[in-house]
Amino acid sequence: MTTQAPTAVPAQGEVYADSTVRLFALAAVVWGVVGMAVGVFIAAQLAWPELNFGVPWLSYGRLRPLHTNAVIFAFGGCALFATSYHVVQRTCQTRLFAPGLAMFTFVGWQLVILLAAVSLPLGVTSGKEYAELEWPIDVLIAVVWVSYAIVFFGTLAQRRVQHIYVANWFFGAFILTVALLHIVNSAAIPVSLTKSYSAYAGVQDAMVQWWYGHNAVGFFLTAGFLGMMYYYIPKQAERPVYSYRLSIVHFWALIFTYMWAGPHHLHYTALPDWAQSIGMLFSLVLLAPSWGGMINGIMTLSGAWHKLRDDPILKFLIVSLSFYGMSTFEGPMMSISNFR
Repeated sequence: MTTQAPTAVPAQGEVYADSTVRLFALAAVVWGVVGMAVGVFIAAQLAWPELNFGVPWLSYGRLRPLHTNAVIFAFGGCALFATSYHVVQRTCQTRLFAPGLAMFTFVGWQLVILLAAVSLPLGVTSGKEYAELEWPIDVLIAVVWVSYAIVFFGTLAQRRVQHIYVANWFFGAFILTVALLHIVNSAAIPVSLTKSYSAYAGVQDAMVQWWYGHNAVGFFLTAGFLGMMYYYIPKQAERPVYSYRLSIVHFWALIFTYMWAGPHHLHYTALPDWAQSIGMLFSLVLLAPSWGGMINGIMTLSGAWHKLRDDPILKFLIVSLSFYGMSTFEGPMMSISNFR
């Protein structure tokens, strides 16, 4: 790790492979608009149920998973692909490993999104929160994700600098952990092309599901986006990361602690009390590394606060860190069983 994002200096005559980055960035905007529009529509249905027009595939129960998948995996996923491919090239000062395979990840991920957009309104679902897609799409996700890992870690392996910049630690942890979460939670017994049954049963199924579900938030929506924070805030502020030491503590504390917090989704269920208590305990512990990362990001602007007056990008970045701090306070507090 180093304290500041290295200057982008590729080898002589070499150009960064950014075509896939641009396509993912464009797709993130498109899917963001689509996903949030669906969210507004189903929110309106809560006030005016007749907005489903009596059409099954416009019903709240079918469109709600479409909304969550579109915002998390289509919008958020495309943003993560784009930024990780962009950042890893510049911090490693090398061209993207296997650009053709990177383009395959773009095409494959868009195919996953389109299949989700068709299957979920039709009611083809496994019924698992944030993992509703049926087994053929799950297989495609695994293939795309393994390809993603090959491109990202292949680029790290051919880096032209000695250190691995801290943003890449977060991106790498996000990629590896999401692969593990997806493959384990999606284990199923197919009975047809559009129907399967979970390989787990009862409370074990619930435990595996919320180990996945919570860490979809913890790694897909947190670790990956912290990778963005550790590159783009120092770059935009033109300042080094506030504390190199804190970035190391932040990474290892967050990565270790998040994996154990899933049982807080299962308070007052058949899950053993000790497992519920462990989930609650680790959720409370999470407050420390979460706020450590927020403070590290905000304090990176030390000596550059004047830039907030006329830099809209920094304004958005600092507001996002502020909301991250508030949400990571609310989360641990709501994990306490007596608060439910």
